[in-house]
Amino acid sequence: MLPLGTLRKRIEPVVLCAQMASAFFDTGLQMVVKEQCANATDALHPTPTEDGRQKAMSNFYMTYNMLSKFVPILPAIILAKVGDLGYRKIPIVIPLVGYLVSRGVLLLVLVMELPIEAMFGGVVVHGLSGGFCSYWAGVMTLVSLTSTEKDRSLHMMHIELVYGVAGLIGSLASGHLFQLCNVDFKQGTVLVSLSILLYFVCLIYTTFVFLMPSILPSAQERNETSGIIDVQYSRNILNILLLFAGGILYDMAVGGGMEILVTFEMKEPLNWNATQVGYGNAAGFMVFLTSFLGVMVMSRWVSEVTLIIIGMVSFAGGIYFMAFVTTTYMFYMARALTLFGLIPMPNIRALLSKQVNASSYGITLISLQLSFKMASLVYTPVYTKVYQATLDWFPGFVFTLSSIITVLATIPVSVVGCRAGRGDGYERIPGD
Repeated sequence: MLPLGTLRKRIEPVVLCAQMASAFFDTGLQMVVKEQCANATDALHPTPTEDGRQKAMSNFYMTYNMLSKFVPILPAIILAKVGDLGYRKIPIVIPLVGYLVSRGVLLLVLVMELPIEAMFGGVVVHGLSGGFCSYWAGVMTLVSLTSTEKDRSLHMMHIELVYGVAGLIGSLASGHLFQLCNVDFKQGTVLVSLSILLYFVCLIYTTFVFLMPSILPSAQERNETSGIIDVQYSRNILNILLLFAGGILYDMAVGGGMEILVTFEMKEPLNWNATQVGYGNAAGFMVFLTSFLGVMVMSRWVSEVTLIIIGMVSFAGGIYFMAFVTTTYMFYMARALTLFGLIPMPNIRALLSKQVNASSYGITLISLQLSFKMASLVYTPVYTKVYQATLDWFPGFVFTLSSIITVLATIPVSVVGCRAGRGDGYERIPGD
């Protein structure tokens, strides 16, 4: 058992509780959106269709997701700068406040029967606090600063594992908790209340209990030593650009596909209820476990670049199969094919952190997250409109599109691998 002092320097409890809270919220939001969009569509049209309900849901999520990705851009940059000045807690604490407030809005929607559009106000508050991109970049910056270059990928995958296990547990329980109700409370009230409580615990722990761990000497030395320079700085920049390109393309494929999957699960022939939604989300979080085990085993024999490509190929196969899913068991088969789909991102972050000084970890990782946000402003409406246009003849077409983009993402990563094999951008010589 870890001593109390050591435990207080671990960020894992925050990641665990926050992700369980997020899993509760995601299921609750999904079911509330389904109900309200169905009611609104039925009220407007004398003969409502399933396609009409699907378009209403996808339009809501398009607006919601675009707000969640556009609003945090400037606040996240400011928080990253503050974090790089040495205030490493700030990029984590401030977003947790936003999470707490935005989840409270969903509770008001349930209790006071507000229109679902009220969630747009909640997501704006969440974004103004830095959102997920600031929170997750802050967590990963801590991991980078407290790990060696050799073990960094494994440490990042360890955090991803905690994130995934928490999401798995939360998703499995969320469907059942959503249906808990009594005379005084509607379905979902207990679930969303628990989500808010967990976020509150995270905020208190991070603010008053969590102690900043010490920066490893290797990271500190890399930050402060002025007698070492990169002999091929421009080649390091090229590596960074290639990693950004691969990461952005992969995030487009995963983000676009997963955003549509939320709506896809609600239409015939699947047409899931709250419990099935929870189990489906849990299947997605199982990928964190299988990806972690994959890194644990394969990292002994293959490079980080090879691990990234294996993960991308795994996701490409699974999401392509998802395009033809018509039953629940086929959905789980498609999910099983993506078993290594979470390997690429932690390894891309680890490779990026090796290209910059420790003092730039925060701004580099937040820049990666923000590049994902900027890309989502393009792919979110594109995926939504393509899905709506293909509902009648091939609803799974967007998943085929994700598979193609994933294959394209392997190209810049492969170039980085070839350059690393020649030693480009890693050689260092004494300098002024």
